[in-house]
Amino acid sequence: MSEQEQAEIRLEFARLKQEHADFDAAINAMIATGCDPLQIQRMKKKKLVLKDKLKMLEDRIIPDIIA
Repeated sequence: MSEQEQAEIRLEFARLKQEHADFDAAINAMIATGCDPLQIQRMKKKKLVLKDKLKMLEDRIIPDIIA
């Protein structure tokens, strides 16, 4: 993988990590204000999808080392 590709993946990783943190803050605010549980559940699912994407990108950045 080239340096350019790694830089792009790291940039996308940072963007998704920030978006994940934003979802977390939004979910906490929704819980605090007593928002509709269905909306909260949908937000949690979106947050989980972001977490999966983060894991996938992290796996691309850090290669597996077979010991």
